[in-house]
Amino acid sequence: MGAVVSCVESIFRTIGNVIMAIVTGIGNILHAIISGIVSFFGIVIGFLTCGYCGGRRHGTTGTTTGRRGFGRRSHATTTSRI
Repeated sequence: MGAVVSCVESIFRTIGNVIMAIVTGIGNILHAIISGIVSFFGIVIGFLTCGYCGGRRHGTTGTTTGRRGFGRRSHATTTSRI
C-alpha cells in the first residue's frame, strides 16, 4: 500500500512542477515583452530629447564655433594600455 501512496505523491509532485514551469515561462515571456516596451519608449524619448527632432532649436544669429549641439555626443577614442 505504501508503494501506491508513493506513486500517487510522485504524480502530484510532477504535475505541480509542470504547472509551476508553465507559470514561470509565462512570467518570463511577459517580463521580456514589458522590458522591450520600456526599452522602446526609452529609445523614442531619447530620440526626441537629443535634438534630432527639434528638441533643441538654436537661433541662427551670429556665427557658431565648435559643435552646434545637435546629435549625440562624440567621445575621444583612447588607446589601449599594454
